[in-house]
Amino acid sequence: MRKLTAALLCAVALFAADPVRRAPGFCLSDTTGTWRDLADYQGKPVILEFMQTTCPHCAAFTTILAAIRQKYGDKVAILAVALSPDTPATMLQYVAGHKLTYPLLLDQGQVAASYVRAPSLEFPTIYLIDAKGMIRSHYEFGPINKEIFEGTALAREIDKMLAPAPAPPPRPPSSPAGKKK
Repeated sequence: MRKLTAALLCAVALFAADPVRRAPGFCLSDTTGTWRDLADYQGKPVILEFMQTTCPHCAAFTTILAAIRQKYGDKVAILAVALSPDTPATMLQYVAGHKLTYPLLLDQGQVAASYVRAPSLEFPTIYLIDAKGMIRSHYEFGPINKEIFEGTALAREIDKMLAPAPAPPPRPPSSPAGKKK
């Protein structure tokens, strides 16, 4: 039992210590045929969602993303990425059925593989990318992240990313060189 507890604590520590890293670049086509390049969103935070159109949690999460879109407008970009077995036809149905106002892109797995550093992927999974293109955090759907996917925690995370950087502390005045006391 001790070994299991120790292993779980180590796993939690490793997961929590996920370092900030550059978001892998990509260019994928959306449901309108428009190519979306992550580099086009440089200068604003991006919510990158990996999902499937058959996932009930992904469908429920569209309301949270719609609220984010309404609250922040163009200050934040939202990109949803559908994975196999989705097709352009299932994606079009999903966009229409959920009235998406943000792009839904199709990935054959290459983009997801460049982001996900785990043997499996739970849907939905989101990555929060800052204005400089760095992954600040990521969340997989599950009980531990319920407030992100069903509550207001995602908006709080976005608020942190949009907050101005703290001002550096004032420098102490320097004494003039060569002046004797």
